[in-house]
Amino acid sequence: MQTALDDEYRAEATYRAVLDQFGDVRPFSNIIRAEQRHAEMVIAQMVRLGMTVPPNRYIGTIAAPKTRLDACQTGVEAEKTNIALYDRLLPQVRDPQVKATLQLLQSASRENHLPAFERCVARGGMMGRSW
Repeated sequence: MQTALDDEYRAEATYRAVLDQFGDVRPFSNIIRAEQRHAEMVIAQMVRLGMTVPPNRYIGTIAAPKTRLDACQTGVEAEKTNIALYDRLLPQVRDPQVKATLQLLQSASRENHLPAFERCVARGGMMGRSW
């Protein structure tokens, strides 16, 4: 659970850096909210299991990519890393609630976040505004 939370925290901080650099642009503005919800879901499982929940140590420590295209490519790589992480973690999970949570998070990365960032790359880094 710590590893999953750490990955969700890192993604949130990375996407926050992009938003701070480039403004309230999609897909980052949508996906950061999802990452925050994902962290909350992992935290809920950790609390249920009596685990200590650390704060997000990445906020404010990750630099934004230089260009919008780089930001989108960073999103693609982050989501691929996230999917691979859950591929490694899920076979080890015995708790059915934890397993269901991690499967849901992996599915969101695979089916929603990764395609959104891939579309952003395909458009040459052109991002939509969230207003």
